[in-house]
Amino acid sequence: MKMTDIRKNEIIEFIRQGKKLDKSMIYDLFAGDDEDVFLFWNGRDEQMTNVALPFHSIEQIDEPRAEHNAELAIFDTRGRQLKGWTNKLIWGDNKLVISSLLNGPMRRAIEAVGGLKLVYIDPPFAVGADFGFDIPIGNDSVTKKQSVIEEIAYRDTWGRGISSYLAMMYERLHLMRSLLADNGSIYVHCDWRVSSVIRLMLDDVFGKSNFRNEIIWCYRQGGRADNTYSQKHDTIYWYSKTNSWIFNADAVRIPYEGTGGYQTSGKGVVINGKVYKPNELGKIPEDWWDLAALPPMSSERLGYPTQKPEALLERIIKASSNEGDLVADFFCGSGTTAAVAEKLNRKWIACDLGRFAIHTTRKRLIGVQRDRCKAGQDYRAFEVLNLGKYERQFFMDDLSAEDLRPKEEQYVQLILEAYKAKRIDNAPLLHGIKGDRFVHIGALDMPVTQTRLEDLFEACRSRMITAVDVLGFEFEMGLTPQYIQKLKEQGVDFRLKYIPRDVFDRRAVERNQVHFYDVAYLDAQCKVANRSLTVSLSNFVSNYTQDDLDNVEVKAGRSRIVIDGGMIIKKEVSKEGVVTETILTENWHDWVDYWAIDYNYEDKREIIRITDENGNVREEWTGNYIFENEWQSFRTKQSPMLELTAPPHLYDRPGRYKIMVKVVDILGIDTSKVIEIVIL
Repeated sequence: MKMTDIRKNEIIEFIRQGKKLDKSMIYDLFAGDDEDVFLFWNGRDEQMTNVALPFHSIEQIDEPRAEHNAELAIFDTRGRQLKGWTNKLIWGDNKLVISSLLNGPMRRAIEAVGGLKLVYIDPPFAVGADFGFDIPIGNDSVTKKQSVIEEIAYRDTWGRGISSYLAMMYERLHLMRSLLADNGSIYVHCDWRVSSVIRLMLDDVFGKSNFRNEIIWCYRQGGRADNTYSQKHDTIYWYSKTNSWIFNADAVRIPYEGTGGYQTSGKGVVINGKVYKPNELGKIPEDWWDLAALPPMSSERLGYPTQKPEALLERIIKASSNEGDLVADFFCGSGTTAAVAEKLNRKWIACDLGRFAIHTTRKRLIGVQRDRCKAGQDYRAFEVLNLGKYERQFFMDDLSAEDLRPKEEQYVQLILEAYKAKRIDNAPLLHGIKGDRFVHIGALDMPVTQTRLEDLFEACRSRMITAVDVLGFEFEMGLTPQYIQKLKEQGVDFRLKYIPRDVFDRRAVERNQVHFYDVAYLDAQCKVANRSLTVSLSNFVSNYTQDDLDNVEVKAGRSRIVIDGGMIIKKEVSKEGVVTETILTENWHDWVDYWAIDYNYEDKREIIRITDENGNVREEWTGNYIFENEWQSFRTKQSPMLELTAPPHLYDRPGRYKIMVKVVDILGIDTSKVIEIVIL
């Protein structure tokens, strides 16, 4: 029903007087004429993000195939995929990622493979939940708590209570619905903390008529209750986008269990005088699933407390998608959805905000590729993507919306505040000072180059400045330890530090929770014989301090972890009060979790696709190259040892090549080095 003039005037008068609107007024303002129930919470916003930021390709990974069908021209001579859909592992804020998938050029690629058929998400639903992960160091296991950006994004999602959680989920669910194909489905995993409100929100976003099932996942593992019934189930809501959806009943049938008290005959089960013949494949599962959670010693476990068993995702993916379909998980965590999708011959997109989640998923999917390669089964290449400098520009624009100062000044002040440094003026190329060291801030959208450092060096020498911290989002490859040492010997001590993306969250800055990691360095030895190259990882130098790991703690006993001089040290206290110290990172390679090689780094330019205001798409070379992961070694729970020397790589023709060696350390931080070689 429409509001009467009397009701309108009443609400207007309340607003004029600055009075708080009661709930009935809010309903009258926002509910449609035909709605008898309207879901409202503090902060509800109907405006959806519609940005289309270009995706940067960080890395392409494809385990070579020993045998391939060259006639299809899908693979090159090494058995690496040349064309067709490449699976996507995307690091970034899923709101911006989904919006860019929906509104950008990649939407066409999604539609070209039939559209997105299935979304499964397991979003955070525990107030104050711990999203830490385990780091194996030698024979010890250390727990690294979530990064500041994850803590702010997830734990502080509850800052205003349930309303802020709903505001976070509402926009993302709307974007996911828009991205789904018309016959697509979404499965949303939650527990008792949010299941009631999530159900109402899903009704609001997808429509009550598109509710398909409330699935109760039962499990026995976990703690016990003394004064209540043990909470041993999660809830999974299944909604379709429209009244058309995929459901492969035969793919998920399970064995019959007895006859339920009904009569049996030679022909089947007798119910009310009618004979029903059981399906040879079994019965369709009920909407309660008795599937075991991951036991503590399961080989599937990757150190994520929220990790779900593959059997759970296998049933969902088999039921609501077909082979070759595209499925997605925008809170991918340890990568279970992507791993199961790959094993079931589905295409996939996986996304997460956490750096370590992306790294864990990358290792997991390489493992799946290797297993399928050994078994002679098909698999697809996948690429690691992010939104790069465009995401930083978006965050900066968002922060600048109500700030009248020039954007460059806002940016400099933001970084200085996060770094806890003071602004200085009238000093060319120097922006601040912290303690006895000056501070230079690199550009928002450009790496810090050797040329910039040389200009900074001359500016410092002319003013008798001897110590500078150089902060940047990216650094040119030529800034080696030898080069930095050379500048130090000539009078200026430069310390290079990465600016973390946490700086764009005002809450993280205000709480002094932003950490600037020192740039690490690696070294590799290259041995050329005939037309083959053998690469050995020979050194990795980090300068992490205790500040970088102040949230790392050992799991058991009266002990703690400290960082001193780039080493991780476990300090234990005996009952007698005697303190013993054990260096966990005795060798440089104890810091290395993963390393990989691209044997022809400048072979593939990074081309991004940009959509302008009129919807036109143009291609643009970023000036960078795509790291093609041709060989890698990494630690797993089953195989904790690294190979420090790669097998010989044979080149097809002589020439001058640039190889890139990439290391990911135990904190999930990437470090790379480009080396030039000559093949005769």
